[in-house]
Amino acid sequence: MEFVDRNIFMRESLRSLIQQHKPDKVGIESPVYHELYSEGMYGLFLFCCEALKMEGCDAVFWSPMQVKAHARDSLVRPPKWKMDKVDMVEAAKLDTGGGRWNHNEADAYLVAVLSGRFWLLHEGLIQEADLTETESRYFLEIRTYLRGRLAGKTVERGVIYREDDRFFAWSKRKVSDGGKEGS
Repeated sequence: MEFVDRNIFMRESLRSLIQQHKPDKVGIESPVYHELYSEGMYGLFLFCCEALKMEGCDAVFWSPMQVKAHARDSLVRPPKWKMDKVDMVEAAKLDTGGGRWNHNEADAYLVAVLSGRFWLLHEGLIQEADLTETESRYFLEIRTYLRGRLAGKTVERGVIYREDDRFFAWSKRKVSDGGKEGS
């Protein structure tokens, strides 16, 4: 199967799953450039984003490093610990009480947990005080530069401030192919 046909198949499979299970919010891992097969992963990512938008499903994006940092916290690894596939599987097992996991399932699970926490905060169902230090940094960070050419500039780096960049409320928009219009 050509890569374009495979990506179309994956997009339509995702749309079918969304229609079947009707999630209103999801999380997705965004690809990293200059990594193994980054062009192919980015292409698949775009097809998945298209499916989520067409189905009016809100989405938050996480970099692989953000997901690894979240997993590192549950394993109590040192800050500079280089997380790998084995660590991600161990974090998923620890969180769920064991079982058999492959690294893809573990990554997907950990993205879902991180995304769930973000959406709870976004919807006001948990507060800043309920967040871990890592979650607080990724969700709510505001940085004011003290030195250099950016001295005095304040940047809202947390995902909560980055709608239409790192998260999308597609359920509230009318989509071009006849999708639903959200409330």
